[in-house]
Amino acid sequence: MGLNLMTPDQTATLRTKKMTLALDLTEVQQKQIQTLNLENAKTRESSMEKRKSIKENGESKKPTPEERYAMKNERLDRMIAQKAEMKDILSTEQYGKWEKMVQRRGKHRNGMKDGGNMAQWKGKHRKGMNEIHGIR
Repeated sequence: MGLNLMTPDQTATLRTKKMTLALDLTEVQQKQIQTLNLENAKTRESSMEKRKSIKENGESKKPTPEERYAMKNERLDRMIAQKAEMKDILSTEQYGKWEKMVQRRGKHRNGMKDGGNMAQWKGKHRKGMNEIHGIR
């Protein structure tokens, strides 16, 4: 089941549990991060529903440069706010780990977008597997 098929509460719970395992969160931290994750999941769901209804109504069009700027600016504002909240919730050590997790996730998504990194990995992987199996 993909994240898009889950309720915001289910998504927030799974994200919180993954973070608990990765960062060794206390119960108080878990509750605070659950609340934050739930807010983020609800925001994502409403954005997806809005895009879906626009697409279904045939109103789908490319955003103007001003609209694109406003969307990116809004997204960055949310990211800055989340970063500040996480800094308040987590210890210094946990926050450092969390930042690395976020960076890795961003790199993975960017690599998937341009296809370059993934294509390179597949090529190296295939070559390595061929050598293991004696294929030339």
